[in-house]
Amino acid sequence: MQYQAPALYFHPHIETIFPALLRKIRDFSYTHTERIFTPDNDFLDIDLVLRGNKKVVILSHGLEGNSKRPYITGMARAFDRGGYDVMAWNYRGCSEEMNWQLRFYHSGATDDLSVVIDHAAGMGYEEIHLVGFSLGGNITLKYLGETGSQAIGRISSAVAFSVPLNLHTSCIQISRSSNFMYSQRFLNNLKEKIRVKARLIPNQLDTSYLNSIKTLIEFDDHYTAPLHGFINAIHYYETCSSINFVQDIAVPTLIINAVNDPFLSSDCYPAETLRDHPMVSFQSPRRGGHVGFTEFNKQGLYWSEKKAVQFVEGIC
Repeated sequence: MQYQAPALYFHPHIETIFPALLRKIRDFSYTHTERIFTPDNDFLDIDLVLRGNKKVVILSHGLEGNSKRPYITGMARAFDRGGYDVMAWNYRGCSEEMNWQLRFYHSGATDDLSVVIDHAAGMGYEEIHLVGFSLGGNITLKYLGETGSQAIGRISSAVAFSVPLNLHTSCIQISRSSNFMYSQRFLNNLKEKIRVKARLIPNQLDTSYLNSIKTLIEFDDHYTAPLHGFINAIHYYETCSSINFVQDIAVPTLIINAVNDPFLSSDCYPAETLRDHPMVSFQSPRRGGHVGFTEFNKQGLYWSEKKAVQFVEGIC
């Protein structure tokens, strides 16, 4: 099933922006919302579709996303229709309430994903599947590589879209002038979260750097890295890039990165590296943008949603 972009999507930025801004999922809603707690006395808010199915899909969103974004609700609806329960979790600081601890979320926060998976396992599901987007795709792949063969029997399959497998070079890519609107939006949101957290936990965060920070790499150097135990931004990127973990994945996994994705560096297309991998399939359609893959049809399903369901079902 090859992806064919709609004719009106004539530029990668349109393929990226239009689905994010214009898509409305009107015929779907979550059935439950739940708060679970982490070992360090913090919390994760999860939106769920609970219908008594034996199979569940855990959805992991992208940078500064949440469980309400159209790409998450669209995927949730697709799996709901397919007979799966759904757990769409919000990272620390990404739900409606700021998290309690000093740390936030980051591209390698597999400990929090593990908490969500443990919660799903405790609910008695016979199958647990993972679907991640962008940063969430990196977390998903890193988790699978870290757990290796231990994931067999625990995770049934995984799909990851628009994944910055090399965090350093992808951060350089998104910081290019052609991507200014994206990087500045992300940066402004992240800065505001630092301000909110500084008010929540007084005297723990130095906000004096914020106005001088102009790039995501500078933000990661001053805040993301030290808050999460890394020496600096480069150490953070090297430690958390999923490209360093994919060879150890031991469950069926599909990675899809569009060739025209404006966020991804050339290091995020490891087709040759993964060519003979027994469990990981890498696909790079020519079009799709970043977390785009729009398709117009009577079902209202995007190509990425149909592809994910088919892979999980073992059709392709």
